[in-house]
Amino acid sequence: MEIVLVTRQGCHLCDQALAALRSLGVEPELRDVDADAQLHDVYDWRVPVVLLDGRVVAEGRMDGRSVAAAIQRPGAGREGTLSLGADST
Repeated sequence: MEIVLVTRQGCHLCDQALAALRSLGVEPELRDVDADAQLHDVYDWRVPVVLLDGRVVAEGRMDGRSVAAAIQRPGAGREGTLSLGADST
């Protein structure tokens, strides 16, 4: 299972997403949306974006519970996408 966090410098939501992933014991690969033209074209205004095996499973504002649910749900990374735009706390 490969987990990538698409992020950018100075993004407080990205910092929160990284903290949420780390609270679950997950150390994602970090990819800077502004350093990769292809990522920028797809995810520019969507960061932070969590990719599980190359598929979007979470984006926008997220906390530990929403990230855990997105990563652990059946079919995560294989079926469609899940957009998490609001804190569940």
